[in-house]
Amino acid sequence: MIDFKESIKKHFLDYVAFDTMSDPSLAGVKRPTTDGQKIALMHLKKELEDLGLEVYLGTEWVVMSVLKATDPSIPTIGFMAHVDTADDVMGNGVKAKVIENYAGGDISLADGVVITEKDNPDLSLYKGGCIITSDGTTLLGSDDKAGVAIIMSVVSYLVSHPEVRHGDVEIFFTPDEETGGGMDSFPYEKVKSTCCYTVDGEREGEIETECFNAASIKVRVKGNSIHLGSARGKLVNAVTILSQIVSTLPQAESPEATDGRYGYICPLEISGTATEAELDIFIRDFDLALFEKRIEDVKALVAAISSIYRGIAEVDVHVSYHNMAEINKRNPKSTKVIYEAASELGIFIHEELIRGGTDGARLAARKGISCPNIYTGGHNLHSLREWVALDGMNSAANLVLGIIRHWGM
Repeated sequence: MIDFKESIKKHFLDYVAFDTMSDPSLAGVKRPTTDGQKIALMHLKKELEDLGLEVYLGTEWVVMSVLKATDPSIPTIGFMAHVDTADDVMGNGVKAKVIENYAGGDISLADGVVITEKDNPDLSLYKGGCIITSDGTTLLGSDDKAGVAIIMSVVSYLVSHPEVRHGDVEIFFTPDEETGGGMDSFPYEKVKSTCCYTVDGEREGEIETECFNAASIKVRVKGNSIHLGSARGKLVNAVTILSQIVSTLPQAESPEATDGRYGYICPLEISGTATEAELDIFIRDFDLALFEKRIEDVKALVAAISSIYRGIAEVDVHVSYHNMAEINKRNPKSTKVIYEAASELGIFIHEELIRGGTDGARLAARKGISCPNIYTGGHNLHSLREWVALDGMNSAANLVLGIIRHWGM
């Protein structure tokens, strides 16, 4: 394997210092939803330009670049990562903690936050190596700044090693993946790739070719407000109606009760007053028919309960992405190349389901190209206990380089 570790570490530590936590409340209103993402994307644009690449960064706020082919007969492929971080815990003000020569055992961070070896058995795989965490007051941001660092390190290597045979390699860095809106204004017409690999996974060796079908449902209920002292027979309480809808949703089909291939219905946020209130619901399922049935079931439930309580309800459904499995099956070479490159490198690959989605799923649906997802080496994503192994990131970089080489064979 090529040693990308110092390059990856430098890039990664640079990127996690950018405040790029996205804001779901501004999805569809502001793009990117936070200004820190603009700063990070402009930084990446300059980095690519400094390597001699032409870069597009338009009003969509997507960095797009092409590493020109050393052999134009080889198909064009792409690699994609996102710059934003989640808002599940604080994602700004990241202070990375670099543990060189990790000796094993628990890792203690600030405010009593501990990454235990018991709950993180993969830590034992990296004894003697470099582990990177936050200081414990924020997430780290390996989702997906590890992916960005991996791609940039490989691109830098290829620029200085023109002897490597490859076709055009497209590079995409996107905003607001965590809000589900990163691909809403993506310039799809500019994509020339035969396939595009998202570098946005987790444990070393894991790849994913299948994800959820995903939708968000916004339920708006209008009630009838009146003084509570004279409310009998007159008050229609929108909060009560939405509370009844939430309590009637099947608990056995909630995210906390499902795993594997089982989908879920999740009430995520409720707000408002007796006069008017809103409820946000997430729908997820791998099976398209069951996914569509869940949506219809929620619509029927809302109609029934709002009618019983004499409220007026509106239901808006937004499909975020579809399962990319079928498109990936239609284009098997993209996955076959991963296994070929991994075998040559001695990396054990195993496929997992994404109980979530990637920007690649949106690209696959729109362009009909396969978009497998590759690991980054990150663990405990979206949490204060997030950590990433430098050896895992190095493995992923070698796999990316191997994929590029194998498309040229």
